[in-house]
Amino acid sequence: MKYIKKTYGSYNLHMLKTDRFKTITIDLIFRKKVSKEDITKTNFLADMLTFSSKNYKTRREMAIKQQDLYACEVDFNCYRLGNYYNTDISLLCLNEKYTEKGMIKQTINYLSDIIFNPNVDNEKFDSTAFEIIKTNTIKQIESIKEDTRKYSLVKMLEKMGPKEKYSLHGFGYIEDLEKITEENLYEYYKDFIRTSGLDIFIIGDIDFDEIEQIFKENFKFDIYHKKDNDFIIEHEKIRKLPKTIVEEYPSSQSKLSIGCKIKDLTEFERNYALTIFNMILGGSSESKLFRNVREKNSLCYYISSNSNKIDNLLFITSGITKNNMKKVVSLVKKELKNIQEGKFTEDEIEKAKVKYISLVEEMYDYPSQIISYYYASEILNSDLPEERKKMVDKVTKEDIINVSKKVYIDTIYLLGGEDDE
Repeated sequence: MKYIKKTYGSYNLHMLKTDRFKTITIDLIFRKKVSKEDITKTNFLADMLTFSSKNYKTRREMAIKQQDLYACEVDFNCYRLGNYYNTDISLLCLNEKYTEKGMIKQTINYLSDIIFNPNVDNEKFDSTAFEIIKTNTIKQIESIKEDTRKYSLVKMLEKMGPKEKYSLHGFGYIEDLEKITEENLYEYYKDFIRTSGLDIFIIGDIDFDEIEQIFKENFKFDIYHKKDNDFIIEHEKIRKLPKTIVEEYPSSQSKLSIGCKIKDLTEFERNYALTIFNMILGGSSESKLFRNVREKNSLCYYISSNSNKIDNLLFITSGITKNNMKKVVSLVKKELKNIQEGKFTEDEIEKAKVKYISLVEEMYDYPSQIISYYYASEILNSDLPEERKKMVDKVTKEDIINVSKKVYIDTIYLLGGEDDE
């Protein structure tokens, strides 16, 4: 895979050439400092931009245009990444080798139209599209309660640090949605375009010079772009004793979420040792939590752990019955302590490394994952995939022990289900 990055002052253009795919994937990644007030507005805006435009005023007209472009697909995704909130507007299309000459230019022109030519009249967004998006947004926000596993994690983070950036979720908030109008959303759009950082990725069997010229012609906007280096959230305070919260909820199963803070990681620990530690603890079906809590003691329906190196957090989630809560928490603490005391084998380390390398290699099968790796390298100065496979092999047992001692259980949250009486 060949990679070239071009910087135009207003944005970075990342071009990745590979003949692995018959498609071309384009991803526009906007980023702004996260704030609760802007999350719902950003989600709403991304939905509006991809729903209709000035030239294609309805969803049907957009769909017809995309069919004319050989069924290209446009989508968006909004999510928090540490101290920032990202908006990805992506497009997937066939390589013009399988369609006709000039289609890549037409497709990028269409993407440009979506971004720079919104469905706006008299300084406000189209009312019909606005009401449709608002109705859909309400449903999306309310749907979070339907996924009790995810909802439990959201509630745990809110209890863990109600004023912290990591407590902000990407679903949006009803109280903020009610403040959005056609007029102030357009004002926000203008500010969003002007002030967001932007990285553009394009991956496929492309011609670098051609792609660069097309983007230079289509993306002539003045975005204030700067090097971001403050994505990572650091924790000033570490709780000596974890707090425990139990809340009732009409669910068929209780959901346990345990939030841990991580403090003072080195760059090597953050990028490699933490990942291997997490895999050994609860990141796979061969992990200690899975084998000893679920299989050996039969105390839960599922259990796993996930590390977030940007938030400096580690989560343990489990489906349990309420009366098993103390036993499960006790075993989780025991397994964490076992790792801190070095009670794990070289074989466990090797299996975790093999799993890690396998995940990196699988990444090459998915354009979106390749982009994610290269984007992480851009904003966090982390290694690219091939270097990661080499670096992870350097993780030692001592490294894992050291990382485990920097993990502190902060909040234990149970969303109590109906079947626990």
